[in-house]
Amino acid sequence: MTLFSRLSWLCVALVGAGALSVIATHRGETINAGWFIAAAVGVYLVAYRFYASWIAARVLAVDGTRATPAERLDDGRDFVPTNRWIVFGHHFAAIAGPGPLIGPTLAAQFGYLPGTLWILAGAVLGGCVQDMVILFFSSRRDGRSLGQMARDELGPVAGWAALVGAAMIMIILIAVLGLVVVNALKHSAWATSTVAATIPIAILVGLYMRRIRLGRILEGSIIGVSLLLLSVAGGGWVAQNETLRSLFDLAALPLAWCVICYGFAAAVLPVWLLLAPRDYLSTFMKLGTVLLLAIAIVILRPEVKMPALTPFVDGTGPIFGGKLFPFVFVTIACGAISGFHSLVASGTTPKLLVNERDIPMIGYGSMALESFVAIMSLIAATVLDPGVYFAINSPAGVVGTAAADAVKSISGWGFPVTVEQMQVLAKEMGETSLFARTGGAPSLAVGMASIFAKTFGGSLLAVWYHFAIMFEALFILTTLDAGTRVGRFMVQDLLQHVWKPLGRTSWYPSVVLSSTIVVAGWGYFLYIGVIDPLGGVNILWPLFGIANQMLAGIALCVATGILVKMGRMRFAWVTGLPLAWLAIITTTAAWEKVFASDVRVGFLAAANDMTQQLAAGTLPAAKAAVAPQLILNQRIDAGLTLFFVAILWIIILDTARVSLRRINGKPVLPLAETRYVPTRWDARAGEAGP
Repeated sequence: MTLFSRLSWLCVALVGAGALSVIATHRGETINAGWFIAAAVGVYLVAYRFYASWIAARVLAVDGTRATPAERLDDGRDFVPTNRWIVFGHHFAAIAGPGPLIGPTLAAQFGYLPGTLWILAGAVLGGCVQDMVILFFSSRRDGRSLGQMARDELGPVAGWAALVGAAMIMIILIAVLGLVVVNALKHSAWATSTVAATIPIAILVGLYMRRIRLGRILEGSIIGVSLLLLSVAGGGWVAQNETLRSLFDLAALPLAWCVICYGFAAAVLPVWLLLAPRDYLSTFMKLGTVLLLAIAIVILRPEVKMPALTPFVDGTGPIFGGKLFPFVFVTIACGAISGFHSLVASGTTPKLLVNERDIPMIGYGSMALESFVAIMSLIAATVLDPGVYFAINSPAGVVGTAAADAVKSISGWGFPVTVEQMQVLAKEMGETSLFARTGGAPSLAVGMASIFAKTFGGSLLAVWYHFAIMFEALFILTTLDAGTRVGRFMVQDLLQHVWKPLGRTSWYPSVVLSSTIVVAGWGYFLYIGVIDPLGGVNILWPLFGIANQMLAGIALCVATGILVKMGRMRFAWVTGLPLAWLAIITTTAAWEKVFASDVRVGFLAAANDMTQQLAAGTLPAAKAAVAPQLILNQRIDAGLTLFFVAILWIIILDTARVSLRRINGKPVLPLAETRYVPTRWDARAGEAGP
C-alpha cells in the first residue's frame, strides 16, 4: 500500500471515528443527520477494505481458480452460473427484508443512540462476517444448506437440531415478512397496484434475458427499470379511478392470501423466471432509493428530533414492551446481524456464484450495504416529530381508538402532538388517517417522503409517500420469495430421510409438496398476526427478533466448528465472539418473553391476563371473539421460544464437544469440503463469471 493510500484510509477512519464520537456524546435537543452518514460510511469502508480482506485472505483463503457448485452442478433450474452483479443484486435483495427498515424504526422508541451503535458494531463485527463465512463454507460443500453443513461437520445431534430448528425459525421469519407487507399495503390501492405490477414485469424481464435476448442484461435492466417507474406513476392513476381502486383497496386478510399465493409461486417456478429477475430489478429500486435518500439527507441535512435516549428504555414503551437490554438487540436484527442471511448464503446464492473471489463483495459487502439501509431508516424515523412518530406507531389498544384520546396519551408522555397536526399530515400523504398505523412501515414512509419532498419538491408529498410504501413492500417481498424458496430446500433436506426422492430439488412433485408445507406453515402465523387487535407486531416481532438472532447463533456455531476442524483455532474468535454475544442476548430475551410478569412482555402473562378478562366478561365484543385464538397463539409463541433456546444451546454444546475433541487430537468427522476442481471461467481477479 502506497503512502498516499495509507493517508487516504487514515483520513476516512478519522472522519468516521469523529462523527461517531459526536453522535455518542451529543445531548442537545436535535442533532444533524449528516453525522450519521459520515460515521456509517467511514465504518463500512474501513471494515470492508481491511477486515473483510483479512478474513478472505488469512482466515478463509479464498481461491479464484476453484470451480464453484454453480459451474460444476449447472442444471438450469437451481444451480445456474450467474453474473456476479446479478448475484450481488439477488443476494442483497434476498437478505434486505423488513429488518433494516422496520427494526430501526421500532427501536427508535428507545432513542437514536442505542440503535445507531448496535447497527454499526453489530454489522461489521458480526453480520457481515457471518454472511461471508457461511457463503464460503457452503460454496465449498456443493451449496449445502446450513442444516446439512451442521450434520456433516458436527454430527447427527447438532445436525438434526439445526435442520429442524432452522426450518421452524424460517417459518416464523417469513410470517413476519408477510405481516409487514400486509400492514404496509392494506387499504392503499396505489401501493398495492404498483407492487402487483412488479410480478408480470419480472416475468417479462426473465423471459427476455433467458429466451428472447439471451444474456442481454443491460437491455433487460433498462426495460425492467423503466416499467417499474411507470408502475409507480400508474399506481397513482389506479388510486384515482373508482373502478380500479376498488380492486386494489384490500383489507388485511385478502392481502394476506395474495401474499401467500405469491410466495408459493416464487418457490415452485424456475429461479430465472420470477425470483432472480424480480430480485435483480428490486435491487435497482432499493439501491436507487437508498442512494437518493442519502443524497437528500446530505443536501437537506435534517435535524434528528428524537432524543438520544427516551424514558422508554425502562421497558414502558408503547410500541413494544421490554427494556433496552436485551430488546434493542433483537428488535434490530437484519441491520446488524441476521440468521436469515445464513440461510440465503447457504441456499440460493452459492448455487449462483461463479467465482470464490466474489465472496467478500457479495457476502460482506451486501450486508454492509443493508446495514447502511438500516441507518437510513433510523434517520427517516427520527427526523419526524417524536409525537407524530408515536401517534403513527402506537397501537389503538394502548393509546385509545379515538384521535383525541391518542394525542392526550402521547402528549402526556412529553411528546406533544395534536389531532389537527395528524389530520393535515394524513391529507398531505394521501391517506385518510395515520393514527395507529402500526408495524413501522407507514412511519418510515412518512419520514422518507418528508425528506424527499423537502429536497426535491414539496408538492409531490403524496407521490413520495406512496413511492416509499412501494419501496418498502418491494424490499420485503424479495426476502419473502427467496426465503420461501430456501425454506423449500430445507424441508426437502428433512423429507429425504422419509423417502429419498423427496430430497431431489429438481423433482417437481417434491418441489410442490415441500413448497406447500413451507407456505402453509408461515401462512398460519401470518394469519395470527393479521387477526391480532394490536396489529401483530407486539406478538410476532419480538419472536421474529429472538428467532432470527438464534439462527445467527446456529450459523456462527457451524462456522466456528469448521474453522477449528480446519486447524485454524487461532482465528476461531472471528466467529466465536459474536456467537458468545448472541447467546447472551437471545437467551436473556427469550427468558423475559416467556416468563416476565408484565403482560406487555411475557407471552404467558399476556395469555393468562386475557384468559381472566375473557372469563370475567370485561373484553370488548370484537376482541372477545378472537380471544381464544389469541390466547392459544401466545402460548404457542412461548413454547416456540423455549424450543428455539433449547436448539441453540444443544448446538453450542455440541460445537464445543467437537472443538475440544479436535484440539485434543481425538477423532472427529472429516471435513465435508468437496475436492478441488479447476474452474473453466476466467479466474483473473474481479473478472470471473459469464
